[in-house]
Amino acid sequence: MRHAEFAFPGPLRGKLVAAILSGAKTSTTGLLAEYEHYGEELPQVGERSLVLGSDLAGVAVIETTEVRVIPLCEVELRHAVDEGEGFTTVAQWRADHSGFWQGPEVRAALGDPEFTVDDMTKVVTERFRLLERIG
Repeated sequence: MRHAEFAFPGPLRGKLVAAILSGAKTSTTGLLAEYEHYGEELPQVGERSLVLGSDLAGVAVIETTEVRVIPLCEVELRHAVDEGEGFTTVAQWRADHSGFWQGPEVRAALGDPEFTVDDMTKVVTERFRLLERIG
């Protein structure tokens, strides 16, 4: 079973995992560049993933219900809201995500200290449903 890690271990991951467990978070977005950098296959519809907490222990099982690869400028309000982080506009969502993706942790993970995103940056949008809480 694939592992699903949201953000990096720490407070943000804790917040995102709590949103998944509460049912508030049913979508997520990743950089296509991250999948390519790590040689990871994109999630597939019907695939189940073990959600990992900050301690790397499994906390839930989710099932992917939709995957799209689109330019950043095509992310819709429904997707942004369904990320469960309290965004009410795409502009809020984009500012938050762009800051994260252009932050030192992501840049270090990609091995590119100058990595930036723009309207045409390819992102992987994923919708999922919570199947099981663990523990």
